Amino acid sequence: MNTPSFQVLYADEHLAIVAKAPNLICHHSKYARNIIETSLAQLLKAHFERDIHLVNRLDRKTSGIVVVGFNPEITSKLQGLNEQFRWRKTYLALVRGWPDKKITINSPIKNDESGKYQTALTHLKLLSSVTYEKAVIPYPTSRYSLVSLVPKTGRTHQLRKHMNKIAHPIIGDPKHGNRHHNHAFQDWFNNSHLFLHAQQISFEHPETNEMIEVEAPVPAFWPEIFAQLGFKWSFDNSQK
Repeated sequence: MNTPSFQVLYADEHLAIVAKAPNLICHHSKYARNIIETSLAQLLKAHFERDIHLVNRLDRKTSGIVVVGFNPEITSKLQGLNEQFRWRKTYLALVRGWPDKKITINSPIKNDESGKYQTALTHLKLLSSVTYEKAVIPYPTSRYSLVSLVPKTGRTHQLRKHMNKIAHPIIGDPKHGNRHHNHAFQDWFNNSHLFLHAQQISFEHPETNEMIEVEAPVPAFWPEIFAQLGFKWSFDNSQK
């Protein structure tokens, strides 16, 4: 049985909010030019039977919330909310090590195209930690933490780069992660997914002025692997 590629979390005549599965590209671009597969944009156009416009995008390996506009006008308004930081996005990530309970990461990020550094700000909150009694180079046991991440800027790969910057890389990140822990998860759990999930978004609807707050459930492999690692955590209360 195939795993659904997306789930509709909210929809009205103006916009929709969907949860994207991991390992699905949002749309075809120069960054995904070598990937020959159906994109989320193509799937959504067929599902809603109308033109759609992606307001935000996620990396192929990242799961979670994507906002969709049904016409250029609403899309422009939604993008304005995003650019003015008038919506709040919260991510969940599984990282190596035990970070402090609260961290503000204020470290510039290099733009891959221009080569210039741009300001970038991320707020981290520690949710749960565990010690796993298996060795990963160079330690006899392994420490992992579930964290929530709130980006206050929108730089490319910001969360992945920031977590690497503070020596708590996200598990499954092939570029900015730790290869020893990535390989360990493949050996232990036959898992090569990225543990980064856009879980929650809230904003004022630009047409109705209603406050919209939506959460996307984590992919099924998250609670399965968290249970094997020994986490005492329910994803039903991630933001409580």
